[in-house]
Amino acid sequence: MWFEAHYCLDLEPDTAYLTPQQVARLNALLSSGEWAGVLATFGDGQRHTHALNSPAVTVFTLRGEPQYAHHMQVKKAALEQHIAVFGESGSGKTVMLSSFYGATQEPQYLQKSLFHVVADEMGQGTRLHRNYLGMRESARLPATNRFSATSYSFSVRLKDGSDVKANKARPFDALRLVWHDYPGEWFEEDVSGSEEAQRRVDTFMSLLGSDVALLLVDGQRLLDNVGQEERYLKSLLTNFRNGLLSIKSDLLKDGKPLVEFPRIWIMALSKSDLLPNLDVFKFRDLLVEKAGDDIVELREVIAGLVEASDALSVGEDFVLLSSAKFGAEKIEVTKRVGLELILPLAAMLPFERHVRWAQLKQIPVKVAESLLGGAGALAAALVGSKVRLPGAVGLLRNVVGLVLSKEVLNEAAKVAGDKLKNINSEAMSKQNYLTATLTRFRMDLDRGEEEQVFLRSVK
Repeated sequence: MWFEAHYCLDLEPDTAYLTPQQVARLNALLSSGEWAGVLATFGDGQRHTHALNSPAVTVFTLRGEPQYAHHMQVKKAALEQHIAVFGESGSGKTVMLSSFYGATQEPQYLQKSLFHVVADEMGQGTRLHRNYLGMRESARLPATNRFSATSYSFSVRLKDGSDVKANKARPFDALRLVWHDYPGEWFEEDVSGSEEAQRRVDTFMSLLGSDVALLLVDGQRLLDNVGQEERYLKSLLTNFRNGLLSIKSDLLKDGKPLVEFPRIWIMALSKSDLLPNLDVFKFRDLLVEKAGDDIVELREVIAGLVEASDALSVGEDFVLLSSAKFGAEKIEVTKRVGLELILPLAAMLPFERHVRWAQLKQIPVKVAESLLGGAGALAAALVGSKVRLPGAVGLLRNVVGLVLSKEVLNEAAKVAGDKLKNINSEAMSKQNYLTATLTRFRMDLDRGEEEQVFLRSVK
């Protein structure tokens, strides 16, 4: 059991992820008289010395009157990340998802990976795996799902290392990826009636919690329009922009901009195997040259939906994706491009971007809090035990073992290069598979950039 606690040592609140035992140790120090007391109020309204069995309102202060209070929340066993996928009909969403999931079920993957990818709904997992096997064994493409708005939930369950204590000390035991597939037809065709119009709105509302959105650019359509790519690109972006405008009034209750909304919109080239000479830089340049103004207009529409539009990236990140190499009589599912970046993009890209955005002083507090939801647990798993902090923060950290201040979040968001590799190597040697997996995800993003498959915004 983990508690998410909010505390204050100066003028700004910070976050700690504590076990009940750590709460007890902290209270023991605070009651010694050197620090101000910790207030834990339960339903009976009585003051308690520590919070062992129930969420509580907790205040941490160095001295003097309490400065900040918040309800503690029991941490769930899985950290949930959402990704929304938008693309026209035939752009390859179903094939891509089937290839992603099927590859994680291969014996070689299961043997080498530090985690298992499990479909939370068995029926969905079976269908996706069957699609993958149909491509691998019979060169059979999955059937298209017209007007099917489906969410797929996958649990990334870590394998246990030999250190039982370390396994129990994880901030979370699994990462849950929720993949939202938005029907492309809804951006291409008019609604057939009020019922379908409402279903479009409801479906879009269901994916507002996504951290990342992929906007698919169909490689086949680019190939069909060689030399006149702007005809396809402008149509794609215009349809998407107008689709958002058509539901704007339904999304914004009382006209208020949204705090929760996908804020990282990645331009993704699907079927990139059809354009082997197009690396991610050439893909970016093609979009900027042929449809740069349309991307700007799309960003303006999305910015009009969200609060604090400074915390927004639209068309600033790019990735190449290919589900397989497709031949007339054979589909080579092992020849994928970019699909190994799906989990890193969902888990780590929002973390590093959100921490950077939260540092912008002009962003409202509620937006910053929304951006940093779950960031503390990720930072704890990445470098929480590797950062030495001075003064009062360091003292508190030494007592409870895991206090995540803005310094730790910043350190975790910026860790890269040799330091990242060293943390990964040490985690592997200690069979700390959570830290090893998350640092590997960060390294995968770096490798994607080196291989010119992924291009990350510097914003």
